[in-house]
Amino acid sequence: MPIASFKSPRNILLGQDNNGLVLLFAINSLVFVLINFVKIIYYLSDIPIEFFYSQILDWFTLSPIPETLLNKPWTFLAYMFTHSSIWQLISTLLWLWAFGFILQDLAGNTKLIPIYLYGGFVGAIVFVLMNNIFPGLEKNLLVTAPMLGGGAAVMALAVATTTLAPDYRIFPLINGGIPLWVLTLIFVAIDFATLAGSNAGIGAAHLAGAAIGFLFVKQLQKGRDWSAWMIQLVNWLDDLFSPEKKHQQKKLAEKHFYRANRKPYEKIAHITQQRLDEILDKINQHGYSFLTDEEKAFLQKASDEDL
Repeated sequence: MPIASFKSPRNILLGQDNNGLVLLFAINSLVFVLINFVKIIYYLSDIPIEFFYSQILDWFTLSPIPETLLNKPWTFLAYMFTHSSIWQLISTLLWLWAFGFILQDLAGNTKLIPIYLYGGFVGAIVFVLMNNIFPGLEKNLLVTAPMLGGGAAVMALAVATTTLAPDYRIFPLINGGIPLWVLTLIFVAIDFATLAGSNAGIGAAHLAGAAIGFLFVKQLQKGRDWSAWMIQLVNWLDDLFSPEKKHQQKKLAEKHFYRANRKPYEKIAHITQQRLDEILDKINQHGYSFLTDEEKAFLQKASDEDL
């Protein structure tokens, strides 16, 4: 069963634990609300709005000036969750949902946030390098053109999802569905059209995000998971503050075949709901591409028998 045609029978729910898509939605929205709440206070206080940009927004945007970056290194992370206008936020969230939902469906919950962060970080590095290696391209825009928004990060998600399953079909009722790569082309065209006339470093940052999304999936298909260290770090921190979870994992690791609940000679059906649930959980956590040939065959047979 090709990955492009696979669709998990168990959808990832909005309230489900470890739902990276909802977490990214929440962080982007919360940062926007907080920043604009402060902006409203500046308006009501009759404080010149220029002070808001210099005193508040500059602490979240990525400046291309090395001296400023040394004083505000956290902007490498903060900028990709910061949006200056409601339309910029809506654009980010719509494309994030479009590609993030498909990526989670195909690759599980653990790949979305790492790809988003990789795209944002690499895009930030390229943006700074472009503005310092080729400052003449921007004339006098170097000081006045910081970068903010999730453009590079979402670009990484879009290209990663398309690389993983280019023939994935959306809107299946329309003549059998539209290939995902068509949606990606539309996204790229709109993205670079909106960047026309702006800092060339931002366009380079989005291209860098696309490149890292492509490389991430290609490495993943070769068995090298660039997100593994992030997942291990999060699990370590989770165990550090929640010792009971570590204890539960230890108990599971100590479970042997002779401690199984059922008798070893008990006859069971060739296809069981328990086995199906285990495979679906594996898809949910790691993605369909991580299934073995035997698991894929089992899933296909279960689908044919409509278990």
